[in-house]
Amino acid sequence: MPKQDIDINDERTVRLAKLIALTEAGNPSFPAHSEKQQTIAEAVLSTEGSIIVTAGRIMTKREIGKLTFCRLEDASGTIQLIFKQDDMDKEQYKLFVKKVDAGDIIDVTGERFQSKTGEDSLLVKTYTVLTKALLPLPDKFHGLQNEELRMRKRYLDLLTNPELREIFIKRSHFWDVTRTFLKENGFFEVETPYLETTTGGAEATPFATHHNDSDMDMYLRISVGELWQKRLMAAGFEKTFEIGRVFRNEGSSPDHLQEFTNMEFYWAYADYNKGMKLVQELYQKIAIDVFGKTQFTTKGMDYDLAGEWPEIEYVSEVKKQTGVDVLTATEDDMKKKLNELGVVYEGTNRERLTDTLWKFCRKNIAGPAFLVNHPKLVSPLAKTHREHPDLTERFQIIIAGSEIGNGYSELNDPIEQRARFEKQQELIAAGDTEAMMPDWEFVEMLEHGMPPTCGFGFGERLFAFLVDKPLREVTLFPLVKPIEEKGDE
Repeated sequence: MPKQDIDINDERTVRLAKLIALTEAGNPSFPAHSEKQQTIAEAVLSTEGSIIVTAGRIMTKREIGKLTFCRLEDASGTIQLIFKQDDMDKEQYKLFVKKVDAGDIIDVTGERFQSKTGEDSLLVKTYTVLTKALLPLPDKFHGLQNEELRMRKRYLDLLTNPELREIFIKRSHFWDVTRTFLKENGFFEVETPYLETTTGGAEATPFATHHNDSDMDMYLRISVGELWQKRLMAAGFEKTFEIGRVFRNEGSSPDHLQEFTNMEFYWAYADYNKGMKLVQELYQKIAIDVFGKTQFTTKGMDYDLAGEWPEIEYVSEVKKQTGVDVLTATEDDMKKKLNELGVVYEGTNRERLTDTLWKFCRKNIAGPAFLVNHPKLVSPLAKTHREHPDLTERFQIIIAGSEIGNGYSELNDPIEQRARFEKQQELIAAGDTEAMMPDWEFVEMLEHGMPPTCGFGFGERLFAFLVDKPLREVTLFPLVKPIEEKGDE
């Protein structure tokens, strides 16, 4: 008869009994203090014969005769522990064998040596159980296989998957490099409100909430303080940036989540040409410093971030791929072409149709490339192109068929900004939930005068693309619906 997997509740009962036995034998129950003096990485580098006092979690445990072998792990690395019955207090050895499990967190004091097989090891002299794990670790060979369970029990996924932990170490370095690069280029880091009375800086559906003390409806921000940072340009600051969380109440996909981290910078007396040069340097700096390379593959598309990036004209590229001139085509012409291409689209106003045609085209571009000179209709905050009044001085970074960064010469003409906001207001009134909310106080600020400014932003999607993972995979704790409790039957 095949062996049955032990019921997790039975396992917990067994481990609770072991905890009681350890406590009765004089081991403190969940002590607050550890005697740890060296990390495991430091222990590995220490000379043979050194006495090491370290701590970590037992990842594996096996017994061979009068020897017990364990794999001890902390944030710095792993090392083999060897417990010899003849070299330890007999009762302590017996207690370890019978009452300590894989998953437990322990203090150990031992002698550093190299095993006969050349493995970095500690010959343990004494130990203390710091935390008794009442539930077992996932199977060491298979880990957590179910996708929802991996996200729900992310701590176990991270614990048993060193490669996943390494991704998040790189992710932290990714933002460190970004921050350092901007500061070295004279940018000042700021913090702007997460709660806003009017969302601005992007076209997206916001999360709504209510401010009880002021008794007013508010929204979680959908950009990293775009309209606030522009106010700082008017206030006399010339280079600012912010790295922070953004919230958009929209659908999920491999490239989209409702909560994510973005960076935006604003640079007074600069235009989109200067912005593109700086951004190219930033992306290349991230590639080299974080990943040690410039060549990547994302979603099966190869690209190299080194060298100069080409510019692709928005209107010309759409016409090249679809035959549609989005500046002159009728809405019916655009719908007809989308239907011919088999593209499912939502929203039938000119702005949405134009954007949908472009999104069909972008998937064919590996990049890196600058998409430039977008139609004014799809760029309500970008400055009118100095030579083409129907276009704007906007640029986006195209990598692996997606937009991975967005910037422009900022619109600082209050008269034109008011007119564009009025157009967005019409779209909202017509039912467009993604149209940008007008911010009339922002227009007033512009009337006081804001210098020519280049703004740019990118998010953690860039990091996800560089490691070729869905955005959900590079988020420590992505949203998971709570488990519904079953009612009385």
